[in-house]
Amino acid sequence: MTPKATILTADEVRRALTRIAHEIIERNKGAENLALIGVHTRGIPLARRLAEKLSTLEGVDVPTGMLDITLYRDDLSEVAQQPIIRETQVPFDLRDRRVILVDDVLYTGRTVRAALDALIDLGRPAGIQLAVLVDRGHRELPIRADYVGKNLPTAASEVVKVKLQETDGVDSVELWDMEALR
Repeated sequence: MTPKATILTADEVRRALTRIAHEIIERNKGAENLALIGVHTRGIPLARRLAEKLSTLEGVDVPTGMLDITLYRDDLSEVAQQPIIRETQVPFDLRDRRVILVDDVLYTGRTVRAALDALIDLGRPAGIQLAVLVDRGHRELPIRADYVGKNLPTAASEVVKVKLQETDGVDSVELWDMEALR
C-alpha cells in the first residue's frame, strides 16, 4: 500500500520546523522564559527539535517536557477498555513561563483541549501557545494553532500520517485514503 500523496519530505519537515522556531522567537521577542511541551507521541520529538533550534538561534536553554493526555480525553471509553497510560514529565515550574504546546497534527481540536486540561493541572503558566506540524482542518472545537508548519485541507475520509526519525525511522508527512488502510 502506498500513500495517496507525500505532503512533506524530510527537508520540508526540517524547513517547516525552522520557520516555526523563527516565528516563536519573533512573537515572544526571544526565547527567554519559554518551555516546550510535546504531546505523546510525535509531539515530543517535535518539541525537542524546536527547543534545539530555539537554543541554537537564541543561545538560551529552552526546557522541554512530555504530556500524556489519555485520562483527559473525552472519548476515553471509546478508545480502549484498558487505555495505555504514558509518562507525563514536566521537570520545571510552569509559573511565569510561556509554554508552547507541540503536537504533530491538529484536526478536531479535541486532543488540544485534553492537553490544555492536563497542562493546567500541572500549574498555571504565564501563557500557552500551540505549535503543530500539520493543520488539517475539520475543527469541532474553537481551537487554532499559533504556529503551523503546513495547512492541509483534507477530506474526512483521509488520514494524515506524520513519520519522524525518532519514532518511525524517517521524516515525512503522508496523506492516506482511509479505505486504503483497511
